[in-house]
Amino acid sequence: MSQAKTLSSTELRRVQDFISTRPHAARNRALLQLSHLAGLRVGECAALTWADVTTPDGILRDEIRLRAEQTKGGHPRTVFVSDKLHKELQRYIDAVKRRDSDSAFFYTQKNPKRGFTANTLTHFFLCLYRNAGIEGASSHSGRRTFATKLAGQGVGIRVLMRCLGHRNISTTITYIDASDDMLRNAVELA
Repeated sequence: MSQAKTLSSTELRRVQDFISTRPHAARNRALLQLSHLAGLRVGECAALTWADVTTPDGILRDEIRLRAEQTKGGHPRTVFVSDKLHKELQRYIDAVKRRDSDSAFFYTQKNPKRGFTANTLTHFFLCLYRNAGIEGASSHSGRRTFATKLAGQGVGIRVLMRCLGHRNISTTITYIDASDDMLRNAVELA
């Protein structure tokens, strides 16, 4: 099986433009950005509750603490919310009616309290990218794009490993693509 496509900034913008024309745009954009700006897995996005993302007063947290049962490897981790991601999540929070603290952060029409499952969210991303005209992209494309973008900006492999929640550097290495920009910058160093 081939790896998920890493999106260029133009392709990501195309997906965002597509989302803006569809129902549930604020939710869908926040989901996309959690993947692309924080490197969350679909299962982690699906497992988020309002209490994970907001304080009891409804204030957006600067850090999302994923519990062991919310992560693939069963190890808790902290996800730091960048300024850009903070704006996206706040836009979503402002657009939806706040739910109980134990309700899924990302609602679905079929089951608003439970929200997405990892499988339905995987299918959602696959259809989203396909309908936006991005071939080869999947639910893992956001994580790979996140890792590749940070690596291209000089972020070290150990920091990437922690951001992605990996326990082994060899796993992290497989997430990084050598983009054209990275190759151009590399040859300029010679």
